[in-house]
Amino acid sequence: MAVAGWRKFVLDTNCFVDASRTDAEALVFAEFCAWAAPRLYLSTVVAAELRAGAGRAKDRRTLERQVLSPYVRRGRLVNPSPAAWEALGTTLATLVEDEGLVLRDVRRSFVFDILIARSCREMGATLVSRNVTDLSRIAEVFAFDFVPPYPSQRRG
Repeated sequence: MAVAGWRKFVLDTNCFVDASRTDAEALVFAEFCAWAAPRLYLSTVVAAELRAGAGRAKDRRTLERQVLSPYVRRGRLVNPSPAAWEALGTTLATLVEDEGLVLRDVRRSFVFDILIARSCREMGATLVSRNVTDLSRIAEVFAFDFVPPYPSQRRG
């Protein structure tokens, strides 16, 4: 998938998790990050999910040092705004009304995806995620840009 070179990107949690699992995934992740770095941002929601998934203190220290701190140092954090929190409530209410969504059955990750998606919309960024099914569902309620991992550096 070709993407214009000026586009901002936000990586979903699954990109970081996948990159930690195999050398092949780590390589494509690193290649994408290398060219997208000037336009790459980290959602504080993703940072929280990554911290929660790093069970041991040693793993959390490594995560902070190697993954999270470069975004912090460069001022590349995206925090859900009050409008994103409002959109979370209205998006869930819309899905309850339109799809019969049962709130008690909603996965925490789906709630987080709504916050991340709305944050991306607000800053004009593209969300990079393999979670196309849930993101397509959210996009039925409000428009935002998302692509599967990993968009090409080529201009299209």
